[in-house]
Amino acid sequence: MAQVVPYEQVGYCFNVILRESRILTKTACRFLATLWLYLGCIGASWSALADISYTTSRSFMSVLRIYNTLARDKEVFSPIEPGKVRMYVCGMTVYDFCHLGHARVMVVFDMVQRWLRAQQYEVTYVRNITDIDDKIIRRAVENKESITALTNRYITAMNEDADALGVQRPDHEPRATAYVPQMLSLIAKLEARGLAYQAPDGDVNFSVRDFEGYGKLSGKSLDDLRAGERVDIDSAKRDPLDFVLWKSARDSEPDEVKWPSPWGAGRPGWHIECSAMSCDLLGERFDIHGGGQDLQFPHHENEIAQSEGAHANTFVNYWMHNGFVRVDDEKMSKSLGNFFTIREVLKKFDAEVVRFFILRAHYRSPLNYSDVHLEDARTALTRLYTALKDTAPDTAPLDWSEAHAQRFADAMNDDFNTPIAIAVLFDLVTEVNRHHSPAMARQLRGLGAVLGLLVREPQTFLQGAAMAGGLGDEEVALQIAARTQAKKDKNFAEADRIRGALLEQGIVLEDKPGGVTEWRRA
Repeated sequence: MAQVVPYEQVGYCFNVILRESRILTKTACRFLATLWLYLGCIGASWSALADISYTTSRSFMSVLRIYNTLARDKEVFSPIEPGKVRMYVCGMTVYDFCHLGHARVMVVFDMVQRWLRAQQYEVTYVRNITDIDDKIIRRAVENKESITALTNRYITAMNEDADALGVQRPDHEPRATAYVPQMLSLIAKLEARGLAYQAPDGDVNFSVRDFEGYGKLSGKSLDDLRAGERVDIDSAKRDPLDFVLWKSARDSEPDEVKWPSPWGAGRPGWHIECSAMSCDLLGERFDIHGGGQDLQFPHHENEIAQSEGAHANTFVNYWMHNGFVRVDDEKMSKSLGNFFTIREVLKKFDAEVVRFFILRAHYRSPLNYSDVHLEDARTALTRLYTALKDTAPDTAPLDWSEAHAQRFADAMNDDFNTPIAIAVLFDLVTEVNRHHSPAMARQLRGLGAVLGLLVREPQTFLQGAAMAGGLGDEEVALQIAARTQAKKDKNFAEADRIRGALLEQGIVLEDKPGGVTEWRRA
C-alpha cells in the first residue's frame, strides 16, 4: 500500500526547491505546483496553487512555524483559508494611560501582522477595546465623569502612543459596548446547552465542570485550577471556578452601564466580550489568537470554554502569548513602584528606540526594562541609521532571493525570531560599511521596514528631537558655528572645548572632508 505523505512535508520540500533555485522560470514553478497537486496533497486546491510565481516573495522563503501555546510546541502554520489569515488580539482596558506591557503587546502583534502581510497573506487583524469594566466604572465615579468621556479620552491617548511606536492600526478595533447584543446571544446559547446558569445574586455564570476540556490551554486539571490564585471565591456560584458571563445591575453603578437582558438589567462579564467580538468579526473558528502571557489563564481559557461551548467546534487554531515585562529584573507593577507608562518612557527615549528594544527580544521571552538597556538599544539603532546615512540605498525593490533576506525570512518564519532577524541587519551594516554598496543599503532599509524600523531619513533619526532638558537643533547649530569660527581663528583649544561640551550634552560631532561638520545625538 502506498504511503501517504503529509501535506506540510511535501509543501516544505517544494518550498526548499523554490527557495534554493535561483533560475526557476515561472513555467517551472507552475510545473512544480501541478506536480504537487498530482501527488495527492489533500486540501491543496488549484485556486491556491495557481498563485505560485517566481516573483512571489513566499516562493523564496522557508515554512512559517508558530509556537502554539495550546500544543506547547512549534507548529507549521496552515491557515484555514489558503492565502488568508484571521487574527484576534486582546487589547486594552481603557481607564488609564497605556504602560510598557501594553506597548509590548501592540508592537509584538504589529510585527506579526506585518510579517504575515510581507508573505503576501491577506490579513484581517482585530484588536479589541474593553470600554466597560469594574475599573472603568470606579475611575469614572471617582472623576465624576461619564464612562463614555473617560474611555474616549484614553482611547485617544492609546492611539497616540501606538502611532508614536509605529504600530499600524488594526483592520477592526471593536469596542465591547457596541457588541452587547452579540454577547447576550452567546450567553443564551450557553444556557440552552446547559453550560450557563443564573445564580441567586442575579449574575449569570458559566458552569466550568460541565465543559469537557476546561484547562487544556493552561495545562492544568480542574483541581489544580481551583487552587489557583486568580480564581474568585463567590458563594453564589455552584463552583469557585465558575466565572461570570452577565453581571446583575448594582444600585451603586451608573445607569449607562446597565443593559436590559432576559436575566434582568446588568452588564457583560469581561471574558464574554472577546468571544462575542472575535466570532462576530472573524467567524466561529479563526487562525490566530494573541495576547499577553498573563491572559492565558483565566481569560483565554474562559474564551475557549465559552466559544467552543456555544458553537461546538474548535475556536482557534494557534494561540500566541508574549512574555512579561520586567523592570530591573522585577515584575512591573504599581505596588512595587516600578510602573512606567509609555508616555513617561517617551519623554526620555525616541519611540523607535523603544520599538527596537521590544523587538530585539524574542516575543515569548521576558523583557527586562531599564534605562541601561534602552541606552544600549539607542546605540545599536544609531549604528543602523549611520550606515544608511553614509551609503544611500538604491531605489530597487527589496530582493527576497538575496542571501541576507533569506536568512532574515528564515528567522522570522521560525516563530517570529526577531533577535536573529535583527542580527541579520547588523551583518548587512558590516557589508554596507565595508563596500559602500547601495544595493546592500537597500536590503538593510527594506528588511528593517518589514519590522517597522529604519523608516525615517537617517539624519532625522540621528539628529532627532531633543529629550527633556536637551539642546535644541538651533542651539546645536550655533555651537557648531562657533566651533567652526574658532578653528578658522586657529583657536583649537576653544574648538575642542565646544566639542567636549556638546558631547557632555549628548551631541556627537563628525568632521567631514571639505570643512563640513555633521552631528547626531548620542
